[in-house]
Amino acid sequence: MFPHAKIVLTYNNHWELLVAVILSAQCTDKIVNRVTEKLFHKYKTLDDYVSADLKEFEQDIHSTGFYHNKAKHILASANIIKDRFHGKVPNTMDELLTLKGVARKTANVVLGNAFGIVEGIAVDTHVRRLTKLWGLTKHDDPVKIEKDLMRLLPKKEWFDFTYRTIEYGRAYCIAKKHDHKLCPMTRLLHGSVSMLR
Repeated sequence: MFPHAKIVLTYNNHWELLVAVILSAQCTDKIVNRVTEKLFHKYKTLDDYVSADLKEFEQDIHSTGFYHNKAKHILASANIIKDRFHGKVPNTMDELLTLKGVARKTANVVLGNAFGIVEGIAVDTHVRRLTKLWGLTKHDDPVKIEKDLMRLLPKKEWFDFTYRTIEYGRAYCIAKKHDHKLCPMTRLLHGSVSMLR
């Protein structure tokens, strides 16, 4: 259904990708792209983030929500990347997880999109909601969901699965209450919606 699904966040380099993904937590990609259009024009280099004023930066990203923590994490990560990784976004899971505000979802998105490295499956809100609905996991915890999906899916499908699921969620099975009979996957997997009631 979605053979060409891909990340819709806009960015120009690995650092900007990381910033955009951190900002996308509990926020729509549309809002993030609107914010980063101005943000990436104002802060052009990693050093601009290193020297940024926290309060001013908070206002720059205010509309993405949770801006206190996001600002703190992004600016702290800029310093870590400058000091510990010679100004380059690291390309391993373990190193990415040392950055502030980075858990496995963010690390998986950065590894896959920036470096073509697939170590796991990025579990965002769409993936968490839909994989449970489809009976692929019983868990709510993203790490446990990821483990379940990694066991079920061939590794060559891991990277694309996230973006296909996101597109499906946006096109057919939105988070708001709706009639699941209209969702193609419901018909395919269950033939009825009795289990969804």
